[in-house]
Amino acid sequence: QVQLVESGGGLVQAGGSLRLSCAASGSIYVINDMAWYRQAPGKQRELVAGITSGGTPNYRDSVRGRFTISRDNAKKMVYLQMNSLKPEETAVYYCNANLRVRFWEPPRDYWGLGTQVTVSA
Repeated sequence: QVQLVESGGGLVQAGGSLRLSCAASGSIYVINDMAWYRQAPGKQRELVAGITSGGTPNYRDSVRGRFTISRDNAKKMVYLQMNSLKPEETAVYYCNANLRVRFWEPPRDYWGLGTQVTVSA
């Protein structure tokens, strides 16, 4: 059974930094794209940053230049370095991975349970 487990969330002051980590475990044949999403109270979940299996990142405009997504394919992990955090970025941050469990099965998306990031003013 595949699991994605996030860590690294917490409380930080505006302008501070946090580094989120997500570890994928279980029976995995291959991991394709990985990404971080976030969901603030009363709002829809939104894509923060994604990264291809080859390491090409993409970011939502509001975080570009402040956040950095990276991954370690050997460890099946994805990271999100968040700098200059803003109070409006308070949300639950979710790890997402598009992966294939067996080579003959189509890939599908898996989600972690999320980690809370709170940015105080």
